[in-house]
Amino acid sequence: MDNYSITLPSYSIGSEVYSKIGDICSRSGKTAVMIGGKTALSVAKEKIMSAISDTDITVLDTLWYGREASITNINALKDNKSVQNADMIFAVGGGKALDTCKALGYELYKDVYTFPTIASNCAATTAVSILYNDDGSFLKPYFLTAPPKHSFIDTAIICAAPRKYIWAGMGDTYAKYFEAMMSSRGEELVHYHALGRTVSQMCYEPVIKYGVQAMKTVDGLTDDREALTEIILAVVVTTGIASIFLTNEHIIDYNTGLAHAVFYALTSWRHIEENHLHGEVVGYGVLILLLVDGDRDTFEKMYAFNKSVGLPTKLADVEMSVDDLDELVPKVAAMKDIDHNPYVITEDAIRNAFLQLEERNKQQ
Repeated sequence: MDNYSITLPSYSIGSEVYSKIGDICSRSGKTAVMIGGKTALSVAKEKIMSAISDTDITVLDTLWYGREASITNINALKDNKSVQNADMIFAVGGGKALDTCKALGYELYKDVYTFPTIASNCAATTAVSILYNDDGSFLKPYFLTAPPKHSFIDTAIICAAPRKYIWAGMGDTYAKYFEAMMSSRGEELVHYHALGRTVSQMCYEPVIKYGVQAMKTVDGLTDDREALTEIILAVVVTTGIASIFLTNEHIIDYNTGLAHAVFYALTSWRHIEENHLHGEVVGYGVLILLLVDGDRDTFEKMYAFNKSVGLPTKLADVEMSVDDLDELVPKVAAMKDIDHNPYVITEDAIRNAFLQLEERNKQQ
């Protein structure tokens, strides 16, 4: 580690952060192309356009990213004339839209500015794009040299989004802590990996402290804006910072683990991508991780938390059954996400964890 560079995320958060677009983005040029999801563009485009109306920045075109963060869609966008002519990319939406734009900007040497419209993951601030095949199944992580140039986190837009996004985001966020701690156990880490592991604790503690209140605020049962903002920061910012430190060498050893292996294996079933969110399923995978690791006390704490906010605790919650384990377990065991752990995670251990979790759900 004699020579290395780390670029950390730059971000603005609040209900009126789009007012800062002109000052922050003008350093990248005068033209932008806006790319995102259809729903995201419908809720954010007008606010973005209004914010830049008195600046020198012009949006050349507004484009749909293509539904999947796939090589096919990235290549199609690379061929678009508006993309080619723009000085910068405004990436609008959720994880797949932002990851598509990040990879696109990286390959075209264009600055990318992210405008997350949901808080379900940390894609807005990370230096990696998670790529999928055209059918929605997981392909690979695509490592970038830096995170987006800046992220504009509009809390008003995020809070108005369907509750399922923040709900799922909590699962993906606390997974960062458990996976980083398990994969690095007993190791003498270099400085940036040690920083990442330490930061990951802030992916766990705020979620447990504020998660229930944040969901009550989203549901209109209370008005705890502090709790909601803490969850948004944990999901979008803290997890992104932890990931940058943990993946600095473009390896996934400390930035993933069994919880993500469970999710990626499950993407082989089309209904997972169609009916469930990444963080929702990863939050379920954390319970499998803790059972495999034999940490019963923490398992019970996280099982209770998942129950309290409605995150999955059993196979039926993700439309699977014990009958699927013969096909699912080998897929989980084959994922590279579990290659780096303090011990070998066997198919038997994974299967037993799934079965233990099913039994736990039958108890009071």
